[in-house]
Amino acid sequence: MDRILVVDDEKSMRDFLEILLQKEGYQVVTAARGKRALEVLQDGPVDLVITDIRMPSMDGIDVLEEVKAHCPQVPVLMITAYAEAETAVEAMKKGAYDYIIKPFKVDELKLIIRNALEKKHLEEENTLLKREILERGEFLQIVWSSEKMQPVFEIIRKVADSRSTVLITGESGTGKELVARAIHAYSSRKDKPFVTVNCSAMPETLLESELFGHVKGAFTGAEHHKKGLLELADGGTFFLDEIGTTPLSIQVKLLRVLQEREFKQVGGVQDIKVDVRVIAATNQDLDQAVASGQFREDLFYRLDVITVEIPPLRERREDISLLADHFLTKYCLEAGKIVKRFDPEAVKFLKNYPWPGNVRELENVVERAVALESGDMILPTSLPDKLRQTEPGPSGGIPELTTDGLDLEKTLDTLEKEILIKALEKSDGVKSRAAELLHLSFRSLRYRLKKHDLDSR
Repeated sequence: MDRILVVDDEKSMRDFLEILLQKEGYQVVTAARGKRALEVLQDGPVDLVITDIRMPSMDGIDVLEEVKAHCPQVPVLMITAYAEAETAVEAMKKGAYDYIIKPFKVDELKLIIRNALEKKHLEEENTLLKREILERGEFLQIVWSSEKMQPVFEIIRKVADSRSTVLITGESGTGKELVARAIHAYSSRKDKPFVTVNCSAMPETLLESELFGHVKGAFTGAEHHKKGLLELADGGTFFLDEIGTTPLSIQVKLLRVLQEREFKQVGGVQDIKVDVRVIAATNQDLDQAVASGQFREDLFYRLDVITVEIPPLRERREDISLLADHFLTKYCLEAGKIVKRFDPEAVKFLKNYPWPGNVRELENVVERAVALESGDMILPTSLPDKLRQTEPGPSGGIPELTTDGLDLEKTLDTLEKEILIKALEKSDGVKSRAAELLHLSFRSLRYRLKKHDLDSR
């Protein structure tokens, strides 16, 4: 129940507001003087202060200043006579939420009070959300509960303080940069720079200049000496995203950085020494790139000292709800909205969708849903059409349990056979892959296939 403090030297006005507000469901405490109001504030929390401007000894402006000095989050509503309107405007400049002129309409007063309290509660919720995000330790947005992510975090903890190069692999959108940042943040270099460059985002000449810097006059337009990102990362961590797209000419220079920890600027003659920990990431098959001559074998072996493979989201579906809730909190906070949860039907659509864009795609979907949703719950209608067109999971094929009952063993056998067939189809008949999809051992899969006469498929 919201607690409202009414400050007015006129008893009739205090009594009127007390009766009115109590009928609206508020807890009301009154004060005839400004000094008494301050005592009330010290006795316990107040959600809203309504004060008359003109009072003896300590007027409403004084009350406002004291409230804002000691309880800045508490909104203050000023009551004023028409002739005091200029004073009320001055009060607004000093932090008053609003003012209302006597004689006022009761409905108008109710609306202002309701809006003031809603605004206060929204700000409080946002503050709590910020604190919750920090306290929950959702480290750099890496949210997980699935067993498939456990090895990733074990490697992060083990290698964080090593100087060894790390190669992070995984599909686009799985969160490779977040893992790189986690390695940096867990390391002794955490207070030093974390510098990142996307190797696929710029042409060869520009990439070379960005990485290594250039001297004045090195090329047309090089009017000033420029430090490269590698030099700026000295003492810290250097993250090369999409390393597989790096031109061969630059790969040679990167190899020297990894071997000798030194390089030359574009157009420069002096060797520049750097102390950097290199982390690279790719969504490409570098073994295949080496075989086709698109990637240097010696650089690959220098990069592939410690490998962290991030599984795609479709292989760790246990994380979908957790991630969705995390992004819901994040974007509600940014938008200043209170959307508490996902509708159960919406959760089903999220879990059934294959997420080709992985965690990045899920984040975009949740951001969109928060922007579109007007209620306190994400409904299926706020999700993109492509999610709502996905087929329901196996539970959607469970027959209804009627008064006649059903043959449970037969139903489970039928359901198991259908799932096995789907797994074989998705894996193109590769049984070891089908076993992975179903989280079964190969022996267990082979037994089940034989049971349903599917072992010859």
